[in-house]
Formats: sequence, structure tokens, C-alpha cells
Amino acid sequence: MITLKWKDVVLRALEPADLDFLYKLENDESVWEISNTSTPYSRYILKQYLDNSDQDIYSVKQLRLVITLASNNRSIGFVDLFDFDPKHQRVGLGIVIFEEADRGKGFASQAIEMICRYAFTHLNMHQLYVNITGDNKRSIELFKKVGFSRTGIKKDWIYSDGKFKDEHLFQLTKDVL
Repeated sequence: MITLKWKDVVLRALEPADLDFLYKLENDESVWEISNTSTPYSRYILKQYLDNSDQDIYSVKQLRLVITLASNNRSIGFVDLFDFDPKHQRVGLGIVIFEEADRGKGFASQAIEMICRYAFTHLNMHQLYVNITGDNKRSIELFKKVGFSRTGIKKDWIYSDGKFKDEHLFQLTKDVL
């Protein structure tokens, strides 16, 4: 396996041509809860983000890669590393497969496994973590499937749709993978 290409999926750097896809995803309210967003983004702001996306993870403490299909290079989502902490060798992980038709086909698990290997191998991380609301059963099962373990619950942590939700903390350490 090449670190950022495996089976059906390729993880690649952001390109200027990703502006429309990024704009569509960031402004879709159905994903705002998982991205902790509550306002739309302008094309101007997203273009600036793309223009600066070449900055090193050590300076900006985050990395976003586009998930594309190996067969046709179609973009289907994003995977993010955030809160990069080289001292404590940990980083947060987020993923979104945008279209429902692309979910449940193994693309997300391939992308997660690749980004974990990348973080452990190239960034010398000891652990990755994810935060998932308790009602997001699909994501919980996905992360369990790739080896993450639930290590904690933050009660009433996320306020969404007029109610509070628990947020579950899952972790994966280098020795498990």
C-alpha cells in the first residue's frame, strides 16, 4: 500500500479546482453539526483557504486532504487532521463523505486507515482521536471497525436541533494498528 493511495481511494492535497466542491460541502447545513459550523462560508473565504492550503501542518496545526476515487478521480469527501500536537504526538481526525450514494461502500474506512498510517508513519503520532455524537451510529460503527476504541463520553456536549447530545471520544494508538 502506498500511504495515500489504496484499493479504491486516493487522498490528495487540495487544488484550486476544488473550490466548487468545498463550497457545496461547507455550505450544506446537514454537515454543520459534525464540522462544528453554524454559518455559511463565502467563495472568497474558501478561495483564500485554498490559496493557503500548502502551508505545513507543523505551522497551521491542521491538514485537509480530498478523498477521491482511484477509478475516475471523482472527489467524494474530505479527511481532516486537526489540533496537531507534535509534543504529545496526537492529532484529531475528521471525515466526511458528502453524497449518500457514496456512503457504505468502504471508501471512508479506506480513507481513515490511510490517514492513520500517514499520521503514524510520517508525522510520528502516537494517537489519533475522534469526537462523535452518540446518535451518529454509522460513524461510531465505522471508527470501531477500523480499530478505534471508545474512551470517554462528554455529557450534553453538543447543542443541536434544540437539544443537547452526548459526544463520544474514540482513540486509536499506534500500537493497535
